[in-house]
Amino acid sequence: LVYLGAIEVDTSNGAFTQGEVIALYNYMSQILVELIKLANLIITITRALASAERIADVLDITPTEVTGTRRSGEETDIAVEFRAASLKYGSAAEESVSNVSFTAARGETVGIIGGTGSGKTSLINMIPGFYPPTSGEVLIDGVPIGEYDPAYLRERIGVVPQKAMLFRGSIRENLTWAKKDATDGEIEAALRTAQALDVVEQKGGLDAKVEQGAANLSGGQRQRLTIARALIGSPEVLILDDSSSALDFATDARLRTALKETLTDTTVFIVSQRTSSIMHADKILVLDDGEVVATGTHDELLSSSPLYREIHESQFGKGGEYNG
Repeated sequence: LVYLGAIEVDTSNGAFTQGEVIALYNYMSQILVELIKLANLIITITRALASAERIADVLDITPTEVTGTRRSGEETDIAVEFRAASLKYGSAAEESVSNVSFTAARGETVGIIGGTGSGKTSLINMIPGFYPPTSGEVLIDGVPIGEYDPAYLRERIGVVPQKAMLFRGSIRENLTWAKKDATDGEIEAALRTAQALDVVEQKGGLDAKVEQGAANLSGGQRQRLTIARALIGSPEVLILDDSSSALDFATDARLRTALKETLTDTTVFIVSQRTSSIMHADKILVLDDGEVVATGTHDELLSSSPLYREIHESQFGKGGEYNG
C-alpha cells in the first residue's frame, strides 16, 4: 500500500497527497487488527462450545457408586473378600478385572503386583466402592459393599492414591481430612508411622504452608504426607496404591516396618511395581491382563510364578536377593 501510494503521489500530479496515503494505511491497519481479533474470537467460541459439550457429558453420567444404608458389618475374621468379581468400564471392549476371588483376613498385609495395565488400580478401587463390580461380589466384613452407607464405608477405608494430592493451605489442614478434630498427638503418631515427622519439622511445624499443588515439597515428601493423612482416620482397611514409588529403599523399608508394628488390626493392601515393597506381605497377588495368575508368599512365587520371578529378576538381577 505504501509502495503503490508513493508511486501515485509521485505520478498523479496532485491526485493523491501524502496525507491521504498515510490515512488510508492507518485505516487499513485498524481494520486488519479487528479482523484478527474476530478470527481469534471465532476460535475461542469454537473451543468453548466443544468444552461445554464435554462438561455436559460428564454431568449427564449416572453415578454408579454404592448407595446402601447399612452401617455395620458381620462378626468375621475376613475383612475383605472378592467372589468372582469382575469390572468393565462403560463401553469398553474388555473387562479390566476378570473373575477375581481371594480373601484378606483382619490384620493381614496383601501385596498386589503386575505389569502396567494389568488392572491393579481397578482392583483396589472396587474395595471402597469407587467402582462397583459388574459381576460377582466384593464384601467387607461379610457384607457386599453395595449395602453399606458410602460415608460409613469411606470412614473405615483409607486410600492413598497413585498421585499424591495436597492442596494449598497448612500441613495440618491437609492431614485432617478424615478426622477434623484430630489432636496433635494423633497427627504426630501418624506422621511418625509414615516416616514424615522430619518433613514437618523441616518445614516449620504443622502450621507450615503448603503451596498450590505442593510445589514446595518433593515427590517423596508428598507421598509420605498423604500416607499420614490416611492413617489419621484409623482405617480398618488401608490401601496404598503405589504410594512409595518416590521413596528410596531405606525409607520404604522403614515405612513397611512401622506399618507392620502399628497397624496390627488393619488390613493393608500394597500395590507396587517393586517386589521389595511387597516381599514381606502375608499374601501376594500377581495380576496379568486383569486376572490373578498367581497367589502366595514371596518365596513361593519365586519358585512357582514365572511372571513374578521375571519382575523380581528385572529389578535385582537373576538370582538376586534383597535384604531390606
